[in-house]
Formats: sequence, C-alpha cells, structure tokens
Amino acid sequence: MLQAKIGISPIAWWNDDLEELSDDVSLEECLRQASQAGYSGIETGQRFPMSMEELGPVLDRYKISICGGWFSGRLLEGDLEAEKDRIRKQMDFFIAAGAPCIVYGETARSIQGDRHTPLSAKPTIDDRRMKAYGERVTAFAEWCADEGMPISYHHHVGTVIETESEIDAFVNRTGEAVRLLYDTGHLAMANGDISRMLAHHRRISHVHTKDIRRAVVNGLDREKESFLDAVLKGAFTVPGDGDLPFERIVLELADRGYQGWFVVEAEQDPVVSPPLEMAIKGHDELARLLEAAHYRVIS
Repeated sequence: MLQAKIGISPIAWWNDDLEELSDDVSLEECLRQASQAGYSGIETGQRFPMSMEELGPVLDRYKISICGGWFSGRLLEGDLEAEKDRIRKQMDFFIAAGAPCIVYGETARSIQGDRHTPLSAKPTIDDRRMKAYGERVTAFAEWCADEGMPISYHHHVGTVIETESEIDAFVNRTGEAVRLLYDTGHLAMANGDISRMLAHHRRISHVHTKDIRRAVVNGLDREKESFLDAVLKGAFTVPGDGDLPFERIVLELADRGYQGWFVVEAEQDPVVSPPLEMAIKGHDELARLLEAAHYRVIS
C-alpha cells in the first residue's frame, strides 16, 4: 500500500512577501493550530528558528515534524560555490530535523515578490542559457544529495521555470538528482495541464496541494497585475475550497506510485480566510481523497 503524509505551509498564517497578509500569532500558536487541524508536518517560514535545539522541543510538544521549507536560490546568475555556502546553515538544520528535502525556488530575475511588475513580464531564457542553468542546478542538486539533504525544485509563477514548456525544457536539461516539486496551483495559474506534468513523475519528490479560484485567476489582467495582486485578490485556496479536480490529481499520483508528503500551501488573507478554518478544510479533504485512492496516511 502506498504511504502518504499530510503537511502544511505556514504561509496561511504568515506571508513572507506580504506582511499585510500575516496573522498575528506566535510560532507556538501556529504549530498548535496545525496540530489541531490534524497535520503531522509543517514547512518552515520566516518565524522558524534555524536550530533544532530551540525548535525541537516545540515541535515535539505538538507532535509535528519539519516536512520541507523554501530556499531562495540564485543559480541562474549566481556562483555554484557561493550557493553551497548560502544553503549550508539551512541544510544542517534540515538534516538535524529529519526533513525530506529543501524546496529550491529560483529567485534570480524573479518577479514573484514584486507587486509593481505584471505577470506578463516574467523572465525567460533561451536554450543556450537553459543548458548552462540546468548544468549548474544538476551539480548543485548532486552536491546537496551527497551532503544528505536533497532539493526539490519548485516551478513557480513569476520565475524562469513557470510554464509547461519551461518545465519540460528544464527536465530535459537536468540530471536525475534534480527532483521536482509538483505544485498544482502554480501550474494551473500558468495555464498548464496539471495532468501532463505527471509525465515527469519519476522526478517528483514533493507535492504542494494548492487550489485556485478559477474566476479570480481567469479575471487577472496579466499585462497590469502582479503575482502578489493575484494573491491579494484570492487566487489561491486549500483543496476542497477551490476549483481544481483534486480527486483526479490524487488518483493520478497514486497510479504513478507517488509516496511522500502532500503539503497544503495556500497564501490568503487571514481575515477573509481564517488559517485554522482553512487548515482543517484542506486537511480533511486531502485525508478523504487519500483514503479513496488507497493511500495509508502516516501520522
């Protein structure tokens, strides 16, 4: 029987890019609510100390583990050795925490955190630069895996790897050590086919179950509005509250033998969408779908 774990991102409580969308709760209260909602794992965020000596007792108190966390990579323009130095502290922390991976997000030239840059102005690279970029990411991923902490590469709206064709080109230009994070919401917002990416299922090592509100996404003016404008408008939500066919998504992942973390990640206004309420809704919907797909949920 396939095994799954259900985790959550703290972005529902604190938005690292938009402070105005952060709930006024402590780290301990965030973990308490995540535990109450039924989650066994949480990804890291801005209010997490990078020390298991400090964080470990709090995680133990709420029976939650670290199931991933974002690293702002700059390999598109940066130096390989410099990136190794930049990730070292987080890597050591994640190894001590027993985390499954570090989520690598490419932030060089990214517009994802710039509210004044429209979606249409996302960066692109030609095949020659994609080849060089793929070689650097592969070398970095191989080193991370050898050090004991693999990365999972996050395709992301507003970055150089956003669309279906960019994901395909990236996979073709990288080695097997480069594992992929499958994010349903980002792929849908990039007008991608959420099923077609599963052609790369052997590379997928981590899943973000981000839902979208289709009417909001379809109504965006991509020549004027930014990724953060989309977030503020309520483009994203949890499974069971949006329009993506998560029953099909979970079944397709099961058919391809995916095992591991299913992480709820939905940046929203905590006043409009209270984090605990959303966390419970997302967890319960995922638990129902995983059971229907014959996963054994590990807690």
